[in-house]
Amino acid sequence: MSVVDPLRDGRELFDALDEDVVWTHLAGRPDTSQAFIRLLQERLDYGWIPWVVRSHDDRLGVEAKSIIGMTSYLDISVEDARLEIGWTAYAPRVWGTPVNPECKFLLLAHAFDELRAGRVQLKTDIRNERSQRAIAGIGADFEGVLRRYQRRTDDTVRDTVMYSVTSEDWPRVRTHLRSRIGGIPA
Repeated sequence: MSVVDPLRDGRELFDALDEDVVWTHLAGRPDTSQAFIRLLQERLDYGWIPWVVRSHDDRLGVEAKSIIGMTSYLDISVEDARLEIGWTAYAPRVWGTPVNPECKFLLLAHAFDELRAGRVQLKTDIRNERSQRAIAGIGADFEGVLRRYQRRTDDTVRDTVMYSVTSEDWPRVRTHLRSRIGGIPA
């Protein structure tokens, strides 16, 4: 994984994620690669750290070094020693593979071991059951539902499911994720 460079990575990332099913629970699907490049730059300007995810080899059925998704640090508070992992999207062909657990392992390890975070939160739309299973599957603790949390792009109001991993949880989660990513690397 590396931090996204919108001009270098934007077009290939757009192509990898340009499927309706990917954007079902993400706000503001861009309709062109140029719009996506602008969106990535806006996220960077806002203080997010979006990461581009590439395959290491061709075992996932994609060419080695191909972009297969993205994930981000957002809502970063150095003062409070916390951040959020979110705005995660992968090409459907890698759903259900070790890609997500491996990426979350790398992001959590960086957050806790390098940045000294005390808390990492992850949240998702209550309708996004796939993400809820994935977040629970990495070992994050369910914290509850934030009712009427934000508007969706279709103007309905969503409830948000909140999860977290704290620095006290990290040793357990690290062990769990290491056992899960023993297979195909991302």
